[in-house]
Amino acid sequence: MSSQTQLDEKLDLSKFFDNLWVAIVWDDPVNLMNYVTYVFIKLFNFSKEKAHKLMMQVHTEGKAVVASGTREEMERAVQQLHEHGLWATLQRDDHGRV
Repeated sequence: MSSQTQLDEKLDLSKFFDNLWVAIVWDDPVNLMNYVTYVFIKLFNFSKEKAHKLMMQVHTEGKAVVASGTREEMERAVQQLHEHGLWATLQRDDHGRV
């Protein structure tokens, strides 16, 4: 491998920055806590414990990051959450949580 190829690979940060997106679920006055836990298990294959912990974070703190990945993946996740009646948004993650 040439030194130029190695340099090009080192400078290609798009792979890293493309993954800096998160899906956030927001607290709402409509959905029951058990239902939110169920949706997290169904959509993200979380354990019951992890789903419950995230649901409690939504309930007590007003929001929780439930997924991270590429923008396209998070757009799909937010769409699925909307289809299940949850309030969700996506945003670029400036904290490097990915």
